[in-house]
Amino acid sequence: MKSDYLFAIDSNANEIIISISPKGSNKIQAIERLSQLENELLFNAVDMLTKISKLQPFDHELHGSIDKVCQILYRARLKV
Repeated sequence: MKSDYLFAIDSNANEIIISISPKGSNKIQAIERLSQLENELLFNAVDMLTKISKLQPFDHELHGSIDKVCQILYRARLKV
């Protein structure tokens, strides 16, 4: 079953929290935390995703696009 990564910002620690949740599941498994300095580009993308999530009215298309960017940036990091 395909899984997508879930992203959050810990603003107190300036870290990205990366988790995974299989499609169709409500279980979330933490994978790792990355500091802003380890991957500033991904940090900025996740920060933007967080801000977009709070917009009213919620823009599903924009949110999906930025989430896709976050997915790509994180998967690219895994290949390095």
